[in-house]
Amino acid sequence: MARKYNKKQSKKIRNLVAICSLCAIMLSVSTYAWFIGMKTVNVNKFEIEIATTEGLMLSLDGKSWRYELDPTDRDTYPEYAGNTNQWLGDKPGDPGLIPMSSVGDMDSTSSTMKLFQKGSLTATPGGYRLMASRVKNYEETTPDSGRYEEGDGYIAFDLFIMNLSGDEYYQENNPLNEEAIYLTTNSAVETGTGGVENTGIENSVRVGFAQIGRVSAELDLNDTTPDNTVSAPIITGITCAGDGDHEDYVGEEEQYVTGICRNATIWEPNDTKHVQNAANWYQKSCLKRKGATVTDSASYTTACDNLVLTQAYPTYAISNELNYDDEVNVYDGTAFNNYTANTVAYSTYNAAGTKTDYKLVDMTYNAADKTGYFTDTMKGLLGTNRPQFMSLAPNSITKVRVYVWLEGQDVDNYDFASLGQQISINFGFTKERYTEGDVDYDGPSTDITDPDEVPTFAQ
Repeated sequence: MARKYNKKQSKKIRNLVAICSLCAIMLSVSTYAWFIGMKTVNVNKFEIEIATTEGLMLSLDGKSWRYELDPTDRDTYPEYAGNTNQWLGDKPGDPGLIPMSSVGDMDSTSSTMKLFQKGSLTATPGGYRLMASRVKNYEETTPDSGRYEEGDGYIAFDLFIMNLSGDEYYQENNPLNEEAIYLTTNSAVETGTGGVENTGIENSVRVGFAQIGRVSAELDLNDTTPDNTVSAPIITGITCAGDGDHEDYVGEEEQYVTGICRNATIWEPNDTKHVQNAANWYQKSCLKRKGATVTDSASYTTACDNLVLTQAYPTYAISNELNYDDEVNVYDGTAFNNYTANTVAYSTYNAAGTKTDYKLVDMTYNAADKTGYFTDTMKGLLGTNRPQFMSLAPNSITKVRVYVWLEGQDVDNYDFASLGQQISINFGFTKERYTEGDVDYDGPSTDITDPDEVPTFAQ
């Protein structure tokens, strides 16, 4: 077996059993606002580092496993067939970050997350009529190729996570077989060091984690087919559908591919933070709505209630393409213009068999069925009140597509937010529900993992 990892080493880890930290992603971004549009700012800098500790390994190619890596390092991590590693500025004429909207639904055919972008936006007496089209990341690059590319205006990259706890691999796609993973309490999205403060650009950021599929961590990286193809392509080739056993490879159960394709876990940072400029824009634009015709002045009444700068507000995210006859205003929803005909709770949407009739989905977290956004407020809850962020199967390698975008339906997304220019994102995962503060810990430092250590099987 190629893997030489000694599970007893994990005893060195105390409080932080498993952490995957995107330590500093500095995005000098060109943005077009959801509404009218601002002048562009050239993309000129990216800094990103992902780190982990023993028990949870990271890779960008399914072969080289590290505790710490840089997804933008193309020399160390060359692209493979079907690789998704999309950053702003990769393509000629790249517009930078363009506000999108998503409820995290996955397309099982293309193994991509469904995103929607502005098709048209027309000023109305009480806001803006919104039309939206789906980002075409669901079309094959060439006919019958089975390959799909992500679109422009957002970040997307594939991350492979090896979870080394336990010895059993559960082939069934069932979260009940998986381990709880928590978002570290120091995870944050802020204005970057080269950005402009008080524009609120960081308050409309969303980070999505879409689990596409997984294989057993016992997969032998030295196994080969008769043409000497290493088994890493099994890992990189994981799709939502899965495809069962790879009989052309050595081994049986450990070669089994489990398709996952569950809705992406979406993190909303800064849910209780708003800048005054965003509030002012909203207050000038929004009127309470009573009528069905979105462009008719008779459909609107008095001014919407003022935004409280320290209060969380729902995001009514787009779930389907929107046309002019859908009569959608960007402020539709109980929290803003009081118009409810176009909105639905995420728990209702998620439980529906047919979802094509829905327009805007309230992404407020529902604790009963664990649906909706995961927010900074939830991350900061103490002890047993802190909910899990997602789950990973033990003894597995999971392919996760990470998405970063600006949520156009966030009330903080207004024209002048694009002047912020730069965003810093820091996040991490842990298996420990409690922090030192939760248990009033008073002892030696719990940060005892060497981030520069490389696992012995990482070749």
